[in-house]
Amino acid sequence: MIKRLLIANRGEIAVRIIRTCRELGIKTVAVYSTADQDCLHVRLADKAVCIGLPPSPQSYLNRDNLLMAAINTNSDAIHPGVGFLSESAAFARLVRDNGLIFIGPNPDVIDLLGDKVQARKTAHEFGLPITPGTAAIADSDAACKAALDMGFPIIIKAASGGGGKGMRIVRSESELAENFTLATAEAEANFSDRRVYIERFLENPRHVELQLLADGNGKVAVLGERDCSVQKRHQKLIEESPSPGVTAEMRERMSESAIRLFRELKYQGAGTIEFLVEGDAFYFMEVNARVQVEHPVSELITNTDIIREQILACTEARLELDPAAVRVSGWAIECRINALTPGRITRLEVPGGPGVRFDSFLYAGYTMPPYYDSMVAKLIVHAPSRERALRRMERALSELCIEGIKTNQQEQQYIIEEKVFRSGSFGNAYYTQTFGVP
Repeated sequence: MIKRLLIANRGEIAVRIIRTCRELGIKTVAVYSTADQDCLHVRLADKAVCIGLPPSPQSYLNRDNLLMAAINTNSDAIHPGVGFLSESAAFARLVRDNGLIFIGPNPDVIDLLGDKVQARKTAHEFGLPITPGTAAIADSDAACKAALDMGFPIIIKAASGGGGKGMRIVRSESELAENFTLATAEAEANFSDRRVYIERFLENPRHVELQLLADGNGKVAVLGERDCSVQKRHQKLIEESPSPGVTAEMRERMSESAIRLFRELKYQGAGTIEFLVEGDAFYFMEVNARVQVEHPVSELITNTDIIREQILACTEARLELDPAAVRVSGWAIECRINALTPGRITRLEVPGGPGVRFDSFLYAGYTMPPYYDSMVAKLIVHAPSRERALRRMERALSELCIEGIKTNQQEQQYIIEEKVFRSGSFGNAYYTQTFGVP
């Protein structure tokens, strides 16, 4: 077992990792920008190191500063968390080349999966169904030709993308040139990679993902699926597990294909395979070669500490859980609480009671900086059935009180009570259809 781990991230996910490390007896090192010196993860870690100024390229995306912080604190491993450098093969190689353990898959595997164009090709080679699409597109003329051959609507996606960045839906030839320019510019700004590709756009599919854990030696566990169809501008708002739109037969087919891919790749650690589901058909979308923000719903329905299993897989090439023994129990729902404004938290009251979990880095008196992702908390509930989980979430949202900043809490309350969402019959166009927001 490693003795000290540096967390190359901030906020809620850093707090989450620290808590599991403490149970494993692993010392933790937090890193922070000058804007984050009062963040909760800095307070909870055994050591903390300032790595730069607030802009991410000068701190959380600065590979050299992160590596030096790990070396100077005698850390054995680096956990990248989510976002930032969590899917950077170059960072993973830098970590390994300097004798440290990277809590994630092999850099060569990240290369295969981090590039969305290559990931589609790899998935197709291993028999996973994919939507019609292209390789990387060089310019708007080539994009136009490909789109006309494929037929509208299409979606432009960043080859190195994630989190909805660098994505543009195009419904006609007249819209293509402008959206191609915007997508490439956004891809360059967010990922330092202008490359984009095109896929056939499915109008209202479900967005379903499978949570997997693997030890790199052929042992692969599937912890059920999550439905992430409620999205605002491609950003997930609510996740639940199981998915109300996936049958047992489809779940088995999806799991078999996911296990086959992870075994062939000798995947190590936690990962997620995302699918678009239309009727009884599913199409590979991408692999997230890291732990996901929404991992708590999978933890609750399978009684598993995914961070613990991820660390053991990457440091000792083993899983504690038995893939054959994984059982899904009940229903879990997660609401992402996003800040709409920065500011000082003047009051924080956290809901409790049976089956309620609150993952956050907020505390009364903390001042939210304006520089980073807007998600400040995750409210998660677990209950024996979907209906009871929805009622529990209604109750938990009504108890949650965050004052001093504006959040999307009221919007989440509306969705949880809305009749179409309650019915379970919706796809990823739900938010647009409900609120009229493109």
